[in-house]
Amino acid sequence: MANISMVDLQTQYEHIKPEVDAAIQEVLNSCYFVGGGPVKEFACELSGYLGAKDVIPCGNGTDALQIALMALGLKPGDEVITTPFTFVATAEVIALLQLKPVFVDIHPDTFNIDETKIEEAITSKTRCIIPVHLFGQVANMEAIMNIAKQHNLFVVEDNAQAIGADYTFSDGRRQKAGTIGHIGCTSFFPSKNLGCYGDGGAICTNDLELSEKIRMICNHGSKVKYYHDEIGVNSRLDTIQAAVLRIKLRHLDKYTAARQEAAQIYNELLAGEEPITTPSIATFTTHVFHQYTLKVTSGRDRLQKKLGEAGIASAIYYPVPLHLQKAYQHNGYQKGDFPVSEMMAEQVLSLPMHTELNRNIQIKIASTLKGFIKERAI
Repeated sequence: MANISMVDLQTQYEHIKPEVDAAIQEVLNSCYFVGGGPVKEFACELSGYLGAKDVIPCGNGTDALQIALMALGLKPGDEVITTPFTFVATAEVIALLQLKPVFVDIHPDTFNIDETKIEEAITSKTRCIIPVHLFGQVANMEAIMNIAKQHNLFVVEDNAQAIGADYTFSDGRRQKAGTIGHIGCTSFFPSKNLGCYGDGGAICTNDLELSEKIRMICNHGSKVKYYHDEIGVNSRLDTIQAAVLRIKLRHLDKYTAARQEAAQIYNELLAGEEPITTPSIATFTTHVFHQYTLKVTSGRDRLQKKLGEAGIASAIYYPVPLHLQKAYQHNGYQKGDFPVSEMMAEQVLSLPMHTELNRNIQIKIASTLKGFIKERAI
């Protein structure tokens, strides 16, 4: 068997090649590469899929987060609460806007922000909370929105990894991830559950006044050409990427089901295999498995090395929590401040997860992993 990679975009493309090639050729024939019809059509279709009032495409997921915070009118020195166990972009945009990232530790089972610790981090300068729906399941948004309402705070969902996931409220209502807070942000990086063939992102909101401001900020702060009402940026989803995303959006539910099936197979194959723990799913959310992430309580790094030697890819997200990164040392955090995040950084290991996985590949991965455990190689 050939080496097993974390993702298989080549095979996924082959399955939808006629649709994708035709969509790209149509854009090439039109020579309308920026702001063409496919961009507007994709925005409308994604809005319908999510059940959001408006979706504004942009250049990438990092831009989406930055533009969202710009639209909220936050001032330098304002504080934004988020998690230290996430990709750097979440905190990066806070710092770029001269805001202060304030970290809150995570749940050890779901890896999402611990909502019970948020209130103790709120000060007179707090203006916003950014929950990250890590690895594919939704943070406890009902609790977070209740806290935000009580303290008059904005909520921006970092939904780069959980597009398509459903959140169930205590009264039985269901909403898609990214549509619950004041603004939701997502990424279409190629390896994402809904990924394009380059960079791309989107911002969604149910507040039409906010959406107008977001749209202007994406376009140099302009609603009418050469008239600039806001300080803005240049962040656009190009037409070819929109054309690809329109095709892939039609397959997203199928892709999600394939990932969920693959996760269930992993769960069955790896059940009870100490020192590893298979992923937990909170009762209020579905999980779309952007990543399938184990906890390995001992020998994680040795296990990863052994898997690599056997031709099986794996990944560690994220080996250094943000509060311990050199770029954020000026915030005064120290080792030990967020013990759960620090422990997870030493334990997590993600296995290959994508829409093209099949049981035979997973049996190979699981049997190899279990062999190392049996041999006490980790």
